[in-house]
Amino acid sequence: MAVDLKLKDLRYLVAVAEQRHFGRAAARCFVSQPTLSAQLKKLEESLGVQLIERAPNNVTLTEAGEQIVARARRIIEASDEVVELAAAKRDPLAGKLRVALLPTIGPYLLPRVMRAIRRSLPRLELRLYEQQTAPLLAGLHAGELDLGILALPVELAGLESRELFREPFTLAVPEHHPLAAREAVRTTDLRGEKLLLLEEGHCLRDQALEVCARAGVREGEEFRATSLETLRQMVAAGAGVTLLPELASRGAYGNARGVEVRPFVRPAPVRHIGAVWRKTTARRAAIDAVTRLIAEHAQ
Repeated sequence: MAVDLKLKDLRYLVAVAEQRHFGRAAARCFVSQPTLSAQLKKLEESLGVQLIERAPNNVTLTEAGEQIVARARRIIEASDEVVELAAAKRDPLAGKLRVALLPTIGPYLLPRVMRAIRRSLPRLELRLYEQQTAPLLAGLHAGELDLGILALPVELAGLESRELFREPFTLAVPEHHPLAAREAVRTTDLRGEKLLLLEEGHCLRDQALEVCARAGVREGEEFRATSLETLRQMVAAGAGVTLLPELASRGAYGNARGVEVRPFVRPAPVRHIGAVWRKTTARRAAIDAVTRLIAEHAQ
């Protein structure tokens, strides 16, 4: 049986699956609720299978509906890629570019680079997200993201990478801590200190542990933070010391009350910040332009 599938009907179905409400799905698709409902009814009739269970104040998908929605998402993504590819051929430095950054990079890097990106690439629309490494890489593989800014190295199956800059670590201590009197510190100075780190899932945690392991320093087990700003506040409260990436210790972030930040003597421990994208991307020209500007203006 030949079925004439329409892309807009698949978009309606995905919207209902995500909103679980016909009215909100219709609003998202910029159509009336009766129009959306009627089109989905026609889709069910043409496929010969029920996709949606309709009940007052309750919309759920059937088993067939769940399976078809998963495939509809892939079809929609492929269709969007066709449109983006054509747009990129017409003007490779225009259109949207979906960029995800680690939470330990984004808030500190973006204020330094966004003005230069907007000035140099005025037709490029950046869609910015914060994600940890694992979901970021998954988003790249799934075609949900175009570019990731994260700490290298990472697994690159099907992906390409470029190092953008190297970011030294600094040490944050309470303002009256003995190490606050030093102009610079050594990793060996951390021995005997209570080290505060991020929770599991943050690659910065693993990098900090690697740095401290060389000096025989162990993590304080009773507390793990969800963000660098939480770590900073715990240091200010005298709960311990922590490692901060240099960008997170500059400007307003470097003037946090109750915290003193000191550099490490050279060669200081560093993390490698890089860009990652799909080998098959149609947005290579835009990615090259954005990453070049980040590398130029990050430090």
